[in-house]
Amino acid sequence: MFHESLIYDAIIYIYACSILLYFADFLNRSRKVNRTAFWLLSVVWTLQSVFFVLSMMEKEYFPVLTLFETLFFYSWILVTFSLVINYLFRIDLLVFFTNILGFAVLALNFFANKDASSMVTERLTSELLFIHISLALLAYATFSLSFIFSLMYLVEDRMLKQKKWNKWLQRLPGLGLLDLYSYRFNMIGVPLLLMALILGAIWAHLKVSYSIWLDPKVLTSVGVLIVYSLYLYQRVTYGWVGRKLALWNAAAFSLILLNYLISGSVSSFHQWL
Repeated sequence: MFHESLIYDAIIYIYACSILLYFADFLNRSRKVNRTAFWLLSVVWTLQSVFFVLSMMEKEYFPVLTLFETLFFYSWILVTFSLVINYLFRIDLLVFFTNILGFAVLALNFFANKDASSMVTERLTSELLFIHISLALLAYATFSLSFIFSLMYLVEDRMLKQKKWNKWLQRLPGLGLLDLYSYRFNMIGVPLLLMALILGAIWAHLKVSYSIWLDPKVLTSVGVLIVYSLYLYQRVTYGWVGRKLALWNAAAFSLILLNYLISGSVSSFHQWL
């Protein structure tokens, strides 16, 4: 546990340095600073992976049960996606904005309980449950990236309408690409969340003795699925694109925040311990 604490502290400090360098590059573009920030972020990902493996070996289960574990795993997914996307597409501002969110999540984790009690792990441990949670977190991560693309779209769209031609505008992808990337990440997130809900319902049927369908966490999760499914429906059926769809996406992401941060505290069985 002592070694894990040191690793976690190192992650926070190196992550902060990476974000600061990305911010410096954001203000005054520098290839050297950007490259240093990228390699520091790669170190963060490596340390996160080591921390996760050590936690898994110590606790002898896939560590996604507590609030601390789920937020850590979610942050790891965001770092992973941002590194892959930056390597493939070189969208520096996406990496910057994504990792502001990832760092905020890790900072929030200081206030979360790092341990699950033995009673909890004995009661909840199930391969089905771990897959359910992992798929849900992957879905939330893809929705987060989609939201960031939509946010970048709204910023660029506003700058263009106000005719603010500056160096930041030159670093943003075109509006068409931002809209397309946002749509594609939602295309990935919706089936992931649908599978997560199906597996969660099966697990609850096997493990929980009462009906789950009026549980606040379940209701808001279904609401998230419906809202993002409507996003895809509007895009495919009616050809919605651009600002209207970006605003819809931003509203949908606010529902995710409600689902994850609020309903978990009042749910009858989605309790963060």
